[in-house]
Amino acid sequence: MRFSSRSRILESIAPWFFVVIWASGFVVAKYAFKSSDVIFFLSIRLFIASAILAAITKALGHSLKLSRRDLLASLAIGIALHAVYLGGVWEAIAQGSPSGIASVITSLQPVLVSLIAVRLLGEALTRAQLIGLFLGLAGVALVLAPAFSRAGEMTLIALLLLIGALSGSTSATLLQKKLGHSIPLLAGTTYQFLIAAIVLGAFSLLTGKTSIEWNLESTLAMAWAVVVTSLIAILLLLWMLTRGSAARVSSLLYLVPPTTAIQAFILFGEKLTPTAIIGIAMTAAGVALVQKR
Repeated sequence: MRFSSRSRILESIAPWFFVVIWASGFVVAKYAFKSSDVIFFLSIRLFIASAILAAITKALGHSLKLSRRDLLASLAIGIALHAVYLGGVWEAIAQGSPSGIASVITSLQPVLVSLIAVRLLGEALTRAQLIGLFLGLAGVALVLAPAFSRAGEMTLIALLLLIGALSGSTSATLLQKKLGHSIPLLAGTTYQFLIAAIVLGAFSLLTGKTSIEWNLESTLAMAWAVVVTSLIAILLLLWMLTRGSAARVSSLLYLVPPTTAIQAFILFGEKLTPTAIIGIAMTAAGVALVQKR
């Protein structure tokens, strides 16, 4: 009984904790861009994360061996989630995309996941949940409305990268929900990080963009990116996907842009407009509708 009670408490707290630390990745990225080639930075981050996670897995007495099916599924999820999604978003911003517009475009993921999940995974989507999905998207748009005034900064390459990133995060969520049940969490995530690190590292070498300037700022950014947004956030995301529906978990991503705005206000003094505050309220209401069982 006690274990069941603790499990329920963890399940109720985990989504909100995930949103806060996942949103922090966009803030940390601001520091990483200053002195590094972003794809190479991501590659190093994922190599370090895979090594740490492999050591943790062995220290806990778990095996890193996977069946052929689970290994291939882990590699596919890793490429989609870490190489295509993260790499696409970071490179798009480096190519000139305003971060607000990048957030809006990638925030379409919950809608895509929910609509595809109805057909592919057989998950039922109620009318209230459907309303919640679109209410959340409208809220995100309001929070990030000022970014649209800078739409002229968008390049075709950046837009294509964001569309690719959106397809990557959508595919990864559906793959994890469809194939991830049998994959040991620690070993599977280790291989996800490793394959993405290899793919991004190869891309960096091919393009000749392998610069990292190590200083206090970039070192702290790397430490946070590895420990918090790679290890803790990703493990939490994959754990939640094994406990709940793809639509409900993906809807949490609606809260990331508003949470990022709040963090930027606290850390950098960026003001929240009345429109943004209304958008945050709409987003929270939309997520609540989707989260409702």
